[in-house]
Amino acid sequence: MTTTLITGANKGIGHETARRLVAAGHTVYVGARDAERGRRAAERLGARFVLLDVTDDATVEAAAKTIEADGGLDVLINNAGIETRVEGNAVPTAETVTADQMRTTFETNVFGVVRVLHAFLPLLQRSAAPVVVNVSSGLASLANLSDPEHPAHFYPGIAYPTSKTAVNMLTVQYAKAFPGLRINAVEPGFTKTDLNGNTGIQTVEEGAEIIVRMAQIGADGPTGGFFDVNGPLPW
Repeated sequence: MTTTLITGANKGIGHETARRLVAAGHTVYVGARDAERGRRAAERLGARFVLLDVTDDATVEAAAKTIEADGGLDVLINNAGIETRVEGNAVPTAETVTADQMRTTFETNVFGVVRVLHAFLPLLQRSAAPVVVNVSSGLASLANLSDPEHPAHFYPGIAYPTSKTAVNMLTVQYAKAFPGLRINAVEPGFTKTDLNGNTGIQTVEEGAEIIVRMAQIGADGPTGGFFDVNGPLPW
């Protein structure tokens, strides 16, 4: 049976991804930094709970030991993420963004991914079919944000897209370093979740589709790529 860990899985897209993978037969660990919410979510889903705050070394290392003791890991989904919002649900722009806001965003969205990968790579390397899915964003695409004809061009924020572009680079570099793993970045689409103040236009069911799909690729699947439900995306 495939064992899967999803960070930030007590709500939103992570929760729906967990639901879908449990239904597909995976043993799913719901990683959450809030123990009560995480346990409740795991109970609802028929999954397992593991305390995991991607910004905290101790919880990440403890989670890795727990999952190792339970038999190991096959699929890691780096889903936990934040987008800094200010008054009126606005995003800090080039005129207003501060270094502290950037640092906070990167601590979860970038350093958190590295922290979790560092802890779980030894387990993944023991799997017969290891997979990593890094949840990125269409806003990570330099090509699209540079294109005045593309809708993403008009997004004014700085911290979130910069952090997700960094996640894409992590995806490329880790995929080259570990050719035995299938490591990809995905764009779930503009989904209605707490991350964006529920302003998204997609459901969590739609947002989870590409994550679920890429979590189930085989050893002959792609690696080092950036995908949405329609296929590869430009960097």
